[in-house]
Amino acid sequence: MYVTLEQPTGAHLITAADHDIAIPATLRYTSADPLAVHIDFPPHVTLDGEAATWTFARVLLGEGLRAPAGPGTVRVRPCGTSHTYVEFHSPTGVAVLRFTTSDLYRFLARTYTVIAPGEETVGAELDDGLAGLFGGRV
Repeated sequence: MYVTLEQPTGAHLITAADHDIAIPATLRYTSADPLAVHIDFPPHVTLDGEAATWTFARVLLGEGLRAPAGPGTVRVRPCGTSHTYVEFHSPTGVAVLRFTTSDLYRFLARTYTVIAPGEETVGAELDDGLAGLFGGRV
């Protein structure tokens, strides 16, 4: 049986004009996908009116709370001691969100109670597939 954690939180969208707009978001973690964290946004705050989810590595969130991290489509970096920026890069632009760092730390700590860092498994099918791909050496 899988465990799912959800933590509603507030975020602030930082605009190009350096304004910030408060938006609701939900931090989510599931043991079914133990390497990832998810940030869910309700339909009324997205450009297309559809609920949106950004998924990225749990380790990226942990690293980004201490120092800038993430060379890809999601980047996480501290902003002083009380806030953290999460940047979402897409072909249509960049969204920069500011979160309260203590909310992110609390969420991350809760995920570690479900599956400790380094204890994640990716599932038997993927393990078997990788073993086949690499000739039994993984």
